[in-house]
Amino acid sequence: MSALSVDPLWPRAGDWPSPTEGTDAVLLGVPAWRTSLSPTGAGETPAAVRAALRRFSPTLIGPPAIDLTAHLRIADAGDVDEPDGRDGEARVRAAVAALASSRLVIALGGDNSATYAVAQGRGSQGLITLDAHFDLRDGESNGSPVRRLIADGLDPHRIVQIGIADFANSAAYARRAADAGITVITLDEVRRRGIDEVVSHALRVAGAAEARPTDEDADAAAAAGGIHLDIDVDVCDRAVAPGCPASVPGGLAAWELRALVRGLARDPGVTSADIVEVDATADTDDARTVRLAALCVLELLAGMAERR
Repeated sequence: MSALSVDPLWPRAGDWPSPTEGTDAVLLGVPAWRTSLSPTGAGETPAAVRAALRRFSPTLIGPPAIDLTAHLRIADAGDVDEPDGRDGEARVRAAVAALASSRLVIALGGDNSATYAVAQGRGSQGLITLDAHFDLRDGESNGSPVRRLIADGLDPHRIVQIGIADFANSAAYARRAADAGITVITLDEVRRRGIDEVVSHALRVAGAAEARPTDEDADAAAAAGGIHLDIDVDVCDRAVAPGCPASVPGGLAAWELRALVRGLARDPGVTSADIVEVDATADTDDARTVRLAALCVLELLAGMAERR
């Protein structure tokens, strides 16, 4: 990778300090990969996303222009060591719980199995997924986090799955979602209804639009059981997400994913998120999938900045 230019008037995103009390947003690497249903190098992705962040500015153009690093207290808690398996999941829960004073925890996956322990560590009571797949499989893998969360007590009536795609799921799992009472907004429906309406509906169903503590009171918001946002980048078109093993032609455009992420992050009820299913070792030479994942980090931060 070529060296990046240095310009004191053009600050770069990333390289954020360790978290302290009262941090607004904190990154946490969760490099899960061992239970993936397809071969993956997703365990390499948190480091790749951190490197990609430095290719972007933390500035919203506005007007007026806003430097996110001046507006928000952003931190990086490093990676959870060996996050796979029951013992690894316990370490993830503990690492997320230790960040309770932060208004938003952003987990960098890793495969989609990370969603299970991150949501539980945050005490989430609602779930919104941006994903082409239901993730309702039996067993313990990157195809099962939604089913596992329901089995452990998450109310399926507070789960919204956005971007579910034709030819990427089975009829059996579609019936499982319907029988459980999950709200499913298909890929075609997203395009028919539009981003703003889908965001509003999802937040209402998952519970973020209910009366809850203000965003300033992070401890109380977490105690009330916020919303976990699962950003599975394979919801996108394979042309923009070739580094996702299960992405297919015809998925969301990059701008659609970014708009959904920012729109959902504007609500203070969203207290945690993960960005998963990117295999940095399978990406194109221009690292377009990893760069899209890094932009999702910045869109989450932008949504937070626009909450007030």
